[in-house]
Amino acid sequence: MTRRSIGFLATLLTVLLLVVTSLGVGWQLLVLNRGIEDVDWALVVAGATGSLLIVVGLVWLCVWLLREIGANQRQRAFLDAVTHEMKTPLASMRLYLDTLDRHDPEPVHRREFLGNMRGDLERLDRTVEQVLAAARAEDRRARAQLERVSLSDLLHRCIADIQETHQLPAHAVALESDPDAQVRGSAGELAVVFRNLLENAVKYSDAPVEVSVRVRGPVDGRVNVEIRDRGVGIPSDELHKIFQRFYRAGRDVQRTASGLGLGLFIVRNLVRRQGGRVVARSDGFGQGSRFVVTLRAC
Repeated sequence: MTRRSIGFLATLLTVLLLVVTSLGVGWQLLVLNRGIEDVDWALVVAGATGSLLIVVGLVWLCVWLLREIGANQRQRAFLDAVTHEMKTPLASMRLYLDTLDRHDPEPVHRREFLGNMRGDLERLDRTVEQVLAAARAEDRRARAQLERVSLSDLLHRCIADIQETHQLPAHAVALESDPDAQVRGSAGELAVVFRNLLENAVKYSDAPVEVSVRVRGPVDGRVNVEIRDRGVGIPSDELHKIFQRFYRAGRDVQRTASGLGLGLFIVRNLVRRQGGRVVARSDGFGQGSRFVVTLRAC
C-alpha cells in the first residue's frame, strides 16, 4: 500500500470517528433537551456508554490498521531487499562461470574472476546468516550461555573483520578501551552485536570513514560501549523505530545502501538476552549517530 493510500485510509477513519462522536453527542443533547425531570437516566447512561464504546473501538481499529499496514510495508521491503541481495551476486557468479566456460582467460583474469566470485559468495553467506540470526534472536526460549568476556579482545577482532571486509585503513575505526574491561555475556552473540553495529557505522558513512569505539566503566556494575560515526545520521522521529524488524531509516538512504532491515533488530534482541540494553542517539540528518550498548560488568 502506498503512502497516498495510507493517508486516504487515515483520513477516512478520522472522518468516521468524528461523525460517530458527533452523532453520540447530538443524541445525548437531544435526550437532555426533553427536560431533566423527564429524562430516563438509564437510557442516557446506556447511550453514552454505547457511544463511548463505538469511539474506543474505532480508535483501536485505526491504530491496529495503521500498524498492520506499516508492518506489511516493511515486510514487502524486506522481501525486495532479500531478492536483490541474493539475485545480484547469483547473476554475477553466473556471468563469471559462463565466461570461464566459454573462454580460456589468462591466469591473471582467472584469479580476478575467482576472487570476485568468492566475494559474491561471501555476500550471499552474510545475507543468509542475517536471516538465520534474526530467527535465533527472536526465539524467546533460547538462553544465552553467559561467561566472562574480554571486551577489548572481542572488539579488536570485530574491528579487524570489518576493516578486512570493507578494505579500510587501520585508522578508519579507532578503539579506546581498558584492556582489562570485562563483561558477563555470550562471546558469540556479542560478536554478532558489535559486527552489526560496526557494519552499519561503515555502510552509512561517507568517505573517508571515521568510526570511534569507546568502552566506559564499570560504573554501578555496568559497562558502556559507544560506537560513533560521522555518517548520514538518523531523523529524530525515527530513533524509536529503527530497532523494529524490517525497518530501515530514511527513504533516500534505502536507495543508496543495501540491507535487510534486520541488523538492529538482531542487536536489540541479543543485547537484551545478555541482560543489557542498547540505545541510539543522533542530532539528525547528516550529523552522524551513536549507539550505546550497556552490559553487565564482571
